[in-house]
Amino acid sequence: MDVSELAKNIVANCNKVQRKTFPLGSVITTYMEKRKQICILLSGKADLIRYDLKGNQDIIEHFEQNDIFGEVFHSVNTNNELFVLATKDCEVLIFSYDDLRIKCKQNCSFHNTLISTILELVLNNTIAQNTRIEILSKRSIREKLLSYFNILSSKSFSKNITLPFSLTSLADYLSVDRSAMMREIRNLIDEKIISKEGNKIKLLF
Repeated sequence: MDVSELAKNIVANCNKVQRKTFPLGSVITTYMEKRKQICILLSGKADLIRYDLKGNQDIIEHFEQNDIFGEVFHSVNTNNELFVLATKDCEVLIFSYDDLRIKCKQNCSFHNTLISTILELVLNNTIAQNTRIEILSKRSIREKLLSYFNILSSKSFSKNITLPFSLTSLADYLSVDRSAMMREIRNLIDEKIISKEGNKIKLLF
């Protein structure tokens, strides 16, 4: 599925869809009640971030090329806490759920194609959310790390994996203390369960 080519055709032929760029560190969108915004990440990387009452940051989801996100995928009672931050320069396709649901007045073929594409992207989004739930269900930091490493390994069909974000962000994603996570990573290295060089991990089991 060439989402970038699809996006180019949609923007050129349908005035209901916007294509925007966001530099590293900028907020792509906040999750606000009733806006019903849907975004497709055409390029770059971004994180869905939440701060708790103590100011602690959690990475709820990590987005890469062709991922879909927006407040329509989350309960409105968390809207004031959630925002999507560009962790690399990003290009994003933006439209509203209502524009997707209500048939385009021009009945453009590209709008119809977008609707048929959304289902596959939403399915991928659901899989990603279920994956994080599976990781967070693990009791210990070691179990969370190994579960996450195994998932990345399965996706790449290789025991050599590359972490998609920094170790600080990894701790936020796993909802664990960074110092405790670093100690566990060192333990895994010492026990020859993994090897590590920068953000590259090799599974030795």
